[in-house]
Amino acid sequence: MMNRRNQTSRIVHWTFVLLFSSIALLYISCSGAQSTGSSPPDRPDSDSVYSLPPSIQQEVVTLRAEDGRSSWGVLYLPKDKKPQTAILSMHPRGNQSRNSFFLPLVEAGFAAFGHNNRYLNNDRDGIHERMLLDIAEGVRFLKSRGFEKVVLLGQSGGGSLMAFYQAQAVTTPPGRVSSTPAGDPPNLNQFDLPPGDGLLLVIPHVGEGKILELRIDPSVINEGDPLSIDPSLDMYNPANGFHLPPQGTTYSQEFIARYREGQKARMARLDSWARDLIAEQNHYKGLMERRDFRNLPPEQQQRIERHANTEGMMTIYRTWADLRYMDLGIDPSDRTVGENSGTTPWLANYSRSPTPAYISPRAFLSSRSSISSNAVSVENLPKVEVPLRIVQGTAHRAVYPSETKALLEAAGSEDKELVWIVGGDVSFNPSGPKAGKGDQRQQSIDAAVSWMLEKFPH
Repeated sequence: MMNRRNQTSRIVHWTFVLLFSSIALLYISCSGAQSTGSSPPDRPDSDSVYSLPPSIQQEVVTLRAEDGRSSWGVLYLPKDKKPQTAILSMHPRGNQSRNSFFLPLVEAGFAAFGHNNRYLNNDRDGIHERMLLDIAEGVRFLKSRGFEKVVLLGQSGGGSLMAFYQAQAVTTPPGRVSSTPAGDPPNLNQFDLPPGDGLLLVIPHVGEGKILELRIDPSVINEGDPLSIDPSLDMYNPANGFHLPPQGTTYSQEFIARYREGQKARMARLDSWARDLIAEQNHYKGLMERRDFRNLPPEQQQRIERHANTEGMMTIYRTWADLRYMDLGIDPSDRTVGENSGTTPWLANYSRSPTPAYISPRAFLSSRSSISSNAVSVENLPKVEVPLRIVQGTAHRAVYPSETKALLEAAGSEDKELVWIVGGDVSFNPSGPKAGKGDQRQQSIDAAVSWMLEKFPH
């Protein structure tokens, strides 16, 4: 009786295996997958592609960077035309295979490649220097497909990423970044980084490290306790000027100055914490490399090996705390009270959603440290000399006019311009007192497409 049950169980098991395999093969054959690396493609999400009009075709593409790591993306092409220019979009962690600008750009005669790097949906481990190797492979791929021009599209955090890439690509070795801020590979001087031919920045910000400094809560006094607080530095404390809407919030100049210094101090502590964690792990790695390591007692070897293979992680609480969320008089714009994801930052600051919440020290230094990160827009844009357009909403609740203007001024290109989408928020949804008739999203698309048509062959 037991043997019959086991046999039945095995039959059911293999039936499901064969059914799943058939579905997977059908998915791959229908998607037009193309692998250009030696390893299997990373599996795209089931909703990673558009429902396409008949005039547009797609290919799921897998690439392998020069350091051997793989990435994937979706290439969109007009069916009845061979484009001369392709757009490549990447974000540090977000899925770009369904970027909302792609279909209008392809319908206008361009190709578009939504390229997801090796850290897709993985803010915990994201290293910007390694992302550049994925971008480089994407540019090479598009050039190998015969596209004469490749325009880099950087949206939100992708803006600082693309500015970093272009700055490194046009820097002659040995002048490039030679390691991550943690001292790890890659040495970018040893890799081929083909530059882009244009840069389109959509809702860009100053860089993920710099923007974290502007958003981080300086009232945290114990990094291990999400509720620890210094009331004198709490922007959501009524004693410091905070009021719930509809009553307005106004902070004093004295409080603003103390608050900003407190933010810098906390970022310095986090940077130091990250370096201490890395130094501790590296110490034990060094012990393992000593000649006498295998002569140590087994218990001591085991202890050293465990420390060498354990990376201490950082949990960072309360990162929705920019004074401008509440005080609309600081860096005035068309915004309403709130932050990126909503209109109650005093609650969002204590939620699990802000990033980074849990991150490796190496990723923190590379991507989130305002002190150590190389992906700082205003420092990289002076090397950008290709045509540049910035598209920004005036009602954005997390990026402000002074920052956007600073990006434009920093850019080295003589052919540069800033297009304001009046009443547009972070997603170009209508927002604030100048929402108007609500066509901000279409305005943003028109700003991108018209620039591409004017500047690049199609």
